[in-house]
Amino acid sequence: MNNISPPRLGIDFGRVIQGAALTPGAADTVFLSGGIDEAMSTPPSPDAFEVLNRLVTRFDGNAWVISKCGPRIEQRTRQWLDHHNFAARTGIPREHLRFCRTRAGKAPHCTDLGITHMIDDRLDVHRILRDLVPRLYLFGAQTGQVPDWVTHTPDWHTAERAVGEDLAGQALGSP
Repeated sequence: MNNISPPRLGIDFGRVIQGAALTPGAADTVFLSGGIDEAMSTPPSPDAFEVLNRLVTRFDGNAWVISKCGPRIEQRTRQWLDHHNFAARTGIPREHLRFCRTRAGKAPHCTDLGITHMIDDRLDVHRILRDLVPRLYLFGAQTGQVPDWVTHTPDWHTAERAVGEDLAGQALGSP
């Protein structure tokens, strides 16, 4: 893949922007099935907003949240993002939120948006996106071996470094 211009970032919500401190594969039951007040009080993943703000700047605002969930959790996610001033704190506007009902549904969003870099905690999502999105980042705690075609980023600072290195490599014309 040579010089992709402009680069565009996709970011999953659950266990990436929110809930990343959970063990591999665990669901955030407070956010998913607790009351609205409990859900709103759940914090962002450590350093997510600060790192996202810097990444959004590096991507010239070309960043979208792409999340799989049902209608109720979509509404809750939108409420949580508003409650935590996500748009103001990260630079990702409400208009850059995309939701789908299946994990495979992320592929059409990535294609429509021209996503070049995707941060997601699910290897099955990355398998679906493998031939569509050039740079894939498997976020958070993982069990088992991570394939060499995806970059494991256990936390937001590691993700920032990996994405930055890939952007610098693209600017130099490396694959």
